[in-house]
Amino acid sequence: MLKTHLPTHRLVSLLATAVACMLTPGISNAAETTAAQQLDRWNSQASSPGNADRGKVLFNTRQGGEWSCASCHGTPPTAQGKHASTGKVISPLAPAFNRNAFTDTTKIDKWFRRNCKDVLERECNAGEKADVLAYLLSLKP
Repeated sequence: MLKTHLPTHRLVSLLATAVACMLTPGISNAAETTAAQQLDRWNSQASSPGNADRGKVLFNTRQGGEWSCASCHGTPPTAQGKHASTGKVISPLAPAFNRNAFTDTTKIDKWFRRNCKDVLERECNAGEKADVLAYLLSLKP
């Protein structure tokens, strides 16, 4: 018999959570954030709400670098994309088409830092991030 200091109902809850995580392919931890929460974060930092129309233009237009966001993520970014130089398959970027998109703040910040440098040849500011995410959230199935 398993000896524990946890109440039985707590132990059962923990075991159920562990089993659910093991049985859900591709998911090891619950999401720590949502795309909507990320948009709120950038709206706050930019002191104005993201604009989907500006985000669409930014996403689809070369901004000084070799590529636009759409070069790898597609237009619209609702299906798998392919990295322009490596050919690596990229999951859909729009949250309505990829439930894991924009759920990990560390990955999101790294993604924006790296990809904005590729597209804009600099880091994106909070307003640009808000605009792009407003655009991505506007894409529905």
